[in-house]
Amino acid sequence: MIKHDYHHGNLKEEFITIAMDFIDKEDVEKLTLKVLSDATGTSRSAIYKHFKNKDALIETIIEKGFDKFDAETTPYLHAKNKALIDRFYLTGKLYVEFAKNNPNLYRLLFGKKYAHIREELLSIKDEDCSGFAALQKTVQEGQKQGILKKEDSYRQAIVIWATMHGISSLIIDGFMDVEEIYEEVYNTLFETLLSGMVANKVKIISTIPLLNKLLQPTS
Repeated sequence: MIKHDYHHGNLKEEFITIAMDFIDKEDVEKLTLKVLSDATGTSRSAIYKHFKNKDALIETIIEKGFDKFDAETTPYLHAKNKALIDRFYLTGKLYVEFAKNNPNLYRLLFGKKYAHIREELLSIKDEDCSGFAALQKTVQEGQKQGILKKEDSYRQAIVIWATMHGISSLIIDGFMDVEEIYEEVYNTLFETLLSGMVANKVKIISTIPLLNKLLQPTS
């Protein structure tokens, strides 16, 4: 591995950057403190000043990873100038694209291996968990507008999240060759998902042609 120049003032950030770059290409299980040492030309003792063990490094990566996840997947949830249904549809696609583009990081963030660290850092019930909180708030917005059924918004948000997680996992783990028909599967999934959440006799307003063909108001 090529050793990089470093400065003591930003050494911790460099360790984090190297770790994130490593996970972009390799499974997190292959990440060791030696990887950081070899990449920066530092001693193990220098690394231990910032991370007492691998779990401490993983904790920081998970925290940074969720910042990246939220930044890349939630913009449309906050875009109130767009039709509500469009925001759900586009957010779902960003979610899946994140998983496709960052499979190792995605598995780290949502997998079972380091769930104990994740649970210490955040909870989907916390306001600071911006991804899920933004989704739930958008569901509540849809309920107030009369677009979505007035049911438990927390459970509705979990259903949406679980649906996106399911198709994402199928794609990145190569199960059933879903990636080849991803667009069709996603559109069918979205139609099925919203058909169970949209209030009856509601005309769906969308700027996306595909969505205008879906979920027409029932008589």
